[in-house]
Amino acid sequence: MSDNRISLDIVTPEKNVYSADVYYFHIPTTSGTIGVYPRHMPIVTGLDIGEISIDDGSGTKESLFVGGGFLEVDGSKAVVLAKSAEKKEDIDIERAEAAKERAEKRLAERTEDLDVDRAEAALKRALQRLKIAKNL
Repeated sequence: MSDNRISLDIVTPEKNVYSADVYYFHIPTTSGTIGVYPRHMPIVTGLDIGEISIDDGSGTKESLFVGGGFLEVDGSKAVVLAKSAEKKEDIDIERAEAAKERAEKRLAERTEDLDVDRAEAALKRALQRLKIAKNL
């Protein structure tokens, strides 16, 4: 690997979603979005629900959905251990729309047994998937 690339692997419990040497990527952490470039200082941090933006350095940019997890960076290598992750082209828009509607309905009704945090997280996941899939 050259000095101007960092190895990025994005994995979920089910599969390896992405693996490539990239120029940089932006990722949502629990402390805010960070940019990771080659020779980044070592870090382990929690991930938030959101978008991973990747630039391979040749003009190609990709967006992936990440549903939380952890990021570990060690200079020339970065590993995302995600609860869930999807490439833009793998996002099911109809499913995300349905999840958005369900979450909005639950939050609007506010029944006594509603887990508000869970419903809000479901809404955030659906909105992020739709944003990425529709280039919003």
